[in-house]
Amino acid sequence: MTTTPSSSARPTGVNPRAVHTPSPSLAPTADRRAWFALAVLMLPVLLVSVDNTVLSFALPEISRHFATSETMLLWIVDSYPLVLAGLLVAMGSFGDRFGRRRLLMIGAAGFALFSVAAAFAPTAEFLLASRVGLGVFGAMLMPSTLSLIRNIFTDRNQRRIAIAVWAAGFSAGAALGPLLGGLLLEHFWWGSVFLLAVPVLLLMLALTPAVVPESRDANPGRVDYAGIVLSIATMLPVVYAIKNLAKGGPLLVSVTAAFIGIAAGTAFVVRQLRRRHPMLDVRLFTIRAFSGAVLVNLLAIFSLVGFLFFVSQHLQLVLGYTPLDAGLVLLPGLLVTIVAGLAVVPVARRLPPHVVVSVSLLFSALAYAMLALLGEGGSAGFLMIAFVVLGIGVGASETVSNDLILSTVPAAKAGAASAVSETAYEVGSVLGTAVLGSILLASYQRNLLLPAGLTSAQADSATETLGGAVEVASQLGTGNASLLLDSAFHAFDSGVTVTSGIAALLMIGASVLAAWSLRGGTPAATGRATAEH
Repeated sequence: MTTTPSSSARPTGVNPRAVHTPSPSLAPTADRRAWFALAVLMLPVLLVSVDNTVLSFALPEISRHFATSETMLLWIVDSYPLVLAGLLVAMGSFGDRFGRRRLLMIGAAGFALFSVAAAFAPTAEFLLASRVGLGVFGAMLMPSTLSLIRNIFTDRNQRRIAIAVWAAGFSAGAALGPLLGGLLLEHFWWGSVFLLAVPVLLLMLALTPAVVPESRDANPGRVDYAGIVLSIATMLPVVYAIKNLAKGGPLLVSVTAAFIGIAAGTAFVVRQLRRRHPMLDVRLFTIRAFSGAVLVNLLAIFSLVGFLFFVSQHLQLVLGYTPLDAGLVLLPGLLVTIVAGLAVVPVARRLPPHVVVSVSLLFSALAYAMLALLGEGGSAGFLMIAFVVLGIGVGASETVSNDLILSTVPAAKAGAASAVSETAYEVGSVLGTAVLGSILLASYQRNLLLPAGLTSAQADSATETLGGAVEVASQLGTGNASLLLDSAFHAFDSGVTVTSGIAALLMIGASVLAAWSLRGGTPAATGRATAEH
């Protein structure tokens, strides 16, 4: 994929000088319409990232409403980012071929329809299917945003600011999801969290044709349908293997699923290496700074989504907060995430990126270390501070890593680089819930002690989720209810302690890796690479 627009695809509503670069030394600055186009492009970015986490605070209510298992809950959460991640590269290829703005519009219409379907889902299975549909059309929304930003902002410093806004918007959207979900759940039913997307999409559909330029690859390769199948076949089995293993399922099933995923991934790489016009140029990963920046993207979102998965349940089910009050606890961290993403831009001009990113990841590690030390009965204030610390790390690391992803590859590869960056976001979102959520579930089930006298159905429900235990407790007498809740809260918080300790160590490892892999990506080198455009 490339981001070179065809000669016939002249942008509409944006100053042509702001999207074409006659000479690196004469790269013009973007006008007000270009910044307005950025604001419009932020709508799908915010929407897709909000939808990654908006379910966090609705999970207890969904669990009670459908009386579903923890495994089904995890699939409802994971299906959207999983399908999104599997299709991003493919949809990026379609956008290169048929027009990125056109794909953006199709994605918006489909996303709105499936949002309505999810809001009024009659069963957990229907909700899961709707989330899959959201993932398909969400994948149409995302791939064009970064490549369009690169075409609109040809001035290096303006582009860096635009990328900072993009990264801050994605991170902030992920953190904003629970707050918006809490606000809606305070007054409406759980399905209202999905209807949030509809007015945003209507606004985007109205503004996009006027201000966002159309662009496409002048010489696109053929659509690689086999590559699309292989990319999906790589992710689904691997995530299933993680879930099955954490749940204590048959080891042979996990090994088989992992083997299928690895085999499909290997076949995908070999296929892309042999194609004249690959759907994804996997040779980009031979650039050390590029690979390191992609991994930072993945791990930063991994840490953010995993943190929200823990804390949203602790605030509501253990501490008894309403969804809105729980969301307000996380509001300072949301604001810090945005501020950190923008404030790091001048810092990145003076310090090498490997220093900025590695220190940022240590903030994420510190936040998880605080959770690991939480123990039982952690206060909302403590969780608020921990999320602020995490917000500093996520906001700063995402801005710098995205700038590196685009600036460490040739300009002709910006489309492929953008798709990889966005895929890393979604894979991180999937793994944040799948890995950390599955470890938490396994620890919860191992430590839960059930009181005598429960029916088989009650025992199964209490064992599957903390929300299920709370619901079962409401059906019991005072003595057994107290015993069950005490045991469930202890088991859940013990699981958070173990899982957070693992996540903290992972973030420390990521910091060390960033210090090594990004060492070559100095600000000067970044400038030279970007100027090649």
